[in-house]
Amino acid sequence: MRLTWEELGWERVAPRVGRRRLPDWDCTVGLVVGEGAALMIDAGSSLAEGALLRREAQALVGHRVTLLALTHPHFDHVFGAAAFAGAEVLVAGGSSEVYENGRGELCADAVRNGLDPRAAEEAADTLVRPRQQVRDTLNLALAGGVEVRLVRTGEGHTAHDLVVVVPGDPAVVFCGDLVEESGEPQAGPDAVPSRWPAALDRLLGLGGEDALYVPGHGAVVDAAFVRAQRDALAARFGAAGFGVSR
Repeated sequence: MRLTWEELGWERVAPRVGRRRLPDWDCTVGLVVGEGAALMIDAGSSLAEGALLRREAQALVGHRVTLLALTHPHFDHVFGAAAFAGAEVLVAGGSSEVYENGRGELCADAVRNGLDPRAAEEAADTLVRPRQQVRDTLNLALAGGVEVRLVRTGEGHTAHDLVVVVPGDPAVVFCGDLVEESGEPQAGPDAVPSRWPAALDRLLGLGGEDALYVPGHGAVVDAAFVRAQRDALAARFGAAGFGVSR
């Protein structure tokens, strides 16, 4: 007997679509369920967290996660990726260099933000090498009539932001850290603030007015929230005041 989303601490956002807010950094992960296929969106901040998500996803869907989309290469979203053995890993085009050669900085950033050094080193050492890069748009058809669109929206929170759109009524858009609800948008040395508003314009075009927007951190929001965050970023993108990158 399969458990329900709620029994496992997940929030059901739409039919076959759920999300989970993780402790410590309040990072959101998502799950899209097809027939015999499942797409996980982001992987948590450590191998232990990734293993927990893998077990929960399997309890929900009755089989392994087959696809893993990573919205951007920051430790709190990718360090659990190695726990999803056998899953095809999809990332934004251009980001493979970070996964190949940026492990040391990811590890250091994780430790600076409070992750146990041993856990950070283990996750960095085993970080997956992506199998496929999304240069613009990739349409996936999960069995059972479930469609998913992966889109590289352009630079913003990082130089390699990927969003996941699940069409439906309503549509659901997993925004990664292009959108944050539980605090101000965070921008560090790998952010491209001058292009962030345009990335949000494209994101709004993909989802539309009635979509549910799932931020990388915080509660689900609507188009009006995303638009307000876009306008605030546009007003200050060249000024000081951005927070430290997560």
